[in-house]
Amino acid sequence: MPKKLSAAESWPSLVQERLAIWGKAIHAQRLRQRITGADLCARLGISRATLRRLEGGDPGAGAGAYLTALLVLGLADHATPTLPADLWQGEHRQRVRLSQQEKGSGDDDYF
Repeated sequence: MPKKLSAAESWPSLVQERLAIWGKAIHAQRLRQRITGADLCARLGISRATLRRLEGGDPGAGAGAYLTALLVLGLADHATPTLPADLWQGEHRQRVRLSQQEKGSGDDDYF
């Protein structure tokens, strides 16, 4: 049995909510399109247990499995809109360095 990275409760609530919505959408679309669980598993190359985890919104299931399921069911554009290109293209700036005054500000216990 594969090892889980962390408990579901430790993931941010926004992530948990989105995965739950994706799981419900995957399940609903599979049923609407009359695709059996076994058939979708074969199309995705995953096990039945992994499909149950996807449909349940389990954060331990792989992101690739979620995205592939959304793509196969025709939901990818709705669930995961394309990010603007300026987030990864264009001018890459150097990191800002702290001044000596900022380095010694005494906020060491802040984090």
